[in-house]
Amino acid sequence: MSSVLTLADIISKNWGLETVSDTPGLEVRWMLEDLLEKPASYLSSHSETELKPELFQQFEKMLARRITGEPLAYILGHCGFWSLDLKVSASTLIPRPETELLVELAIQLQFNHKNIQVLDLGTGTGAIALAIASERPSWQITATDQSREIIDVARSNALHNGIHRIHFQIGCWYQPLQGSGAAFDLIISNPPYIEPDDPHLGQGDVRFEPLSALVADNDGLADLQHIVMNAPQYLRSTGILMVEHGYQQGNSVRELFFAAGFTDVETQRDLAGHERVTLGRLKPPEK
Repeated sequence: MSSVLTLADIISKNWGLETVSDTPGLEVRWMLEDLLEKPASYLSSHSETELKPELFQQFEKMLARRITGEPLAYILGHCGFWSLDLKVSASTLIPRPETELLVELAIQLQFNHKNIQVLDLGTGTGAIALAIASERPSWQITATDQSREIIDVARSNALHNGIHRIHFQIGCWYQPLQGSGAAFDLIISNPPYIEPDDPHLGQGDVRFEPLSALVADNDGLADLQHIVMNAPQYLRSTGILMVEHGYQQGNSVRELFFAAGFTDVETQRDLAGHERVTLGRLKPPEK
């Protein structure tokens, strides 16, 4: 195939991406924007520009990876979430649009004091913590994850997006906070919640994502249970816990919240109408 093609020529083709994507034309544009390091407007205003042979070779390599089903975010090395551009790596989950519901609900919360403390468990790329910090600059946010490699990605994303107020700590869930006496107004998390034998794990993008960020034992509820049952130790009186979960786990997660002593428990649906986020408020101590 000739490498002397204009941007318009390249954009006019799907390049076989329709086998792995519902939006092949959009993905072609994203690849070109990344290769050229130009905004979307450049592709329209310079449509007759020829793509240099070396860049076209890179484009073909990107296509080859994408056609195998590898997520575009891993190929590009970054993706969008909320108003942020986030670096992703093979050690992190790719932030999903439905997770923005957690951010939307969090920034709507009202507190009766100013020193708001937030804990993001299993921060991954830092998506949730960074999005909240971008909207609520006065809130103090702590974010944990299990490995230095993951935390380094989150720190890099904080630097890239000009956010410097998040305290990142290495350790699984609450482990870095044990014995610290820390107390939070809001604990938020998007933990693994897929069952180990779920057939979807062999399909689409998730085939390339780390199982540790996707799968949990006990019908996908093991990590959710750990987070919910231990949350009262780290929440201030009337503090709020908010978690993302699978669309069929709403009843089970609400039962966990009630068993842990939460009140005002409710589940919010995502844009597809699926139960996606459950939140509750810790009961105040008995007088």
